[in-house]
Amino acid sequence: MTDEIDQRIYELVRRYDGVYLFKQKTLTPQIDIDTDLNFEREEARALMDEFFSEFEVDRGGFMIDTYYPEEPSLAQILNPFNKREVPVVPDFTLGMLIESAKAGRWLYE
Repeated sequence: MTDEIDQRIYELVRRYDGVYLFKQKTLTPQIDIDTDLNFEREEARALMDEFFSEFEVDRGGFMIDTYYPEEPSLAQILNPFNKREVPVVPDFTLGMLIESAKAGRWLYE
């Protein structure tokens, strides 16, 4: 059962991960959706919407903004007097999806 959930999640992620000319990435629980797979915000949002639906996982407090904070406006970027803090973004791994699918609810803040 556990390996089946893992494989189903990997299959779901591959549908959003695009096509590779040579070798497909090996997916593991440690793969980060943002940094390793380079998913854009809207790709990750679509993936998570399908994840919650397909695996019947309660969203709980899941917010895409936690893992993909809003980008600053061009005016904010160009303003030399605007001190910008780089947001600290938590990990967003396939392992988090696997564990949440097993639990039936989103386990992370």
